[in-house]
This record gives sequence, C-alpha cells and structure tokens, in this order.
Amino acid sequence: MLKIDCIADTHGAQPALPGGDILVIAGDISYQGEIRELVAFNDWVSKQNYAAKVLIAGNHDWLFERNPALAKSLVPSVTHYLQDSGATIMGLRFWGSPVQPEFLNWAFKRRRGAEIKRHWDMIPSGIDVLVTHGPPKGILDKTDEGLSVGCEELLIAVEHVKPKVHIFGHIHEGYGSLRSKDTLFVNSSIMTERYEPLNKPITIHMGDTGVAVSKDTSLLEHPATAYPL
Repeated sequence: MLKIDCIADTHGAQPALPGGDILVIAGDISYQGEIRELVAFNDWVSKQNYAAKVLIAGNHDWLFERNPALAKSLVPSVTHYLQDSGATIMGLRFWGSPVQPEFLNWAFKRRRGAEIKRHWDMIPSGIDVLVTHGPPKGILDKTDEGLSVGCEELLIAVEHVKPKVHIFGHIHEGYGSLRSKDTLFVNSSIMTERYEPLNKPITIHMGDTGVAVSKDTSLLEHPATAYPL
C-alpha cells in the first residue's frame, strides 16, 4: 500500500512532514512566485523524505506561468512538475493542472465555460490521481461567506474520468476530505482563511483493496451529505 501525503497553499510556510512514498503539493507554494521564494521552497522540499514529489503551480505562483522553464529549474528537488500533463509514479497514473476559474488578476486564471473546459478535456481516462489547484463545483469549495466557488466544468470532467483520488487546495476554508461513489476528494490547504498554517497534511493510503484517508482524529473530514454531487 502506498502512502501519499497531500499539502497545498503553503505560501512560503514549511510544514513538518512525516515522510512516505509520495508527496503531492497542489499549488500556491509562494505569494508572488518570485525567484527567492522558489529557492527557499526547493531548499525545504529537498529535505523531505519521499521517494517522489509531485508539484503543480497555483494562482500565486506567477513565475511558473511567465517563465515555466526558469521556474522548473529552480525546483530540481521536485520529481514531477505537472502542468496539463501526467506521469506514472509507482504504478499510479497522475495528471495535474494549475488552472482555476478567473478571479481578479492571478496566475493561471481561465474564464468559466469553454475556455477552462479546454484544459479539463485534456485529462485522459484511467487516471488514478488528479491534482488541480482549484476544486470542482460544490466540493470542499465554500468560502467563509458561504459561496461555492469551484469549477463547474471540472466537476463534469471528474464525473466523467472518475479518478480514484482528486487532490486540490485554493479554497482554504474547504480543508478536509469527501467521498463520492467513485472518488475521494481532498482539499489539502494547510492555510486557514486567515493565512495561518494550522491545517495538517492529509495522508492517503492507496492499495489493491482501495483508497483510505488518514484516520487522524485531528483531521477535519466533511460528511458526503454536505456537498451533494
């Protein structure tokens, strides 16, 4: 059984991690995507004890959009950087994308509807782990004002592809996990809505018998009835 630790929205914080097989970082490793921020991130992530480290960018990670070759060169300790692309890691098929619905003037923003749908149409069938920065509509996507701000087109894509696990962040208030019939959804933002790094990494165990989220009682797990699919 593989152990996957999930984090997102570190924004320069350096959380304590237990180590394991795979570390998934679902975007927003910085505030502005500046070179110094990526250098500091690489120094931290290089010390984390994982066989594989998967990264996607987020809306704060500007350098990955403006100069992706330079950005990737600054994080050599990342095993797999995914940007509308995939990788097979320890027998699991991953796909990652940094895009999210348009909101103010941030990186990787796309208009809802046809523009963002083009990215989700790239997701191939047979994916085990989908990693996006933002959530699908109605799933761990509520702001502190109670607004559901996830992507409608992403929800349609997930329902079609049926990944075993969908990992994301972006909406800090949505931290936790949620199960549907086909997919375990994980919002792994370590930041609260006040940008305090108080949320713990979420651990997923994947094996032949299925997928399980950590049973740490300190982990917030949302009931499936809270977000009907």
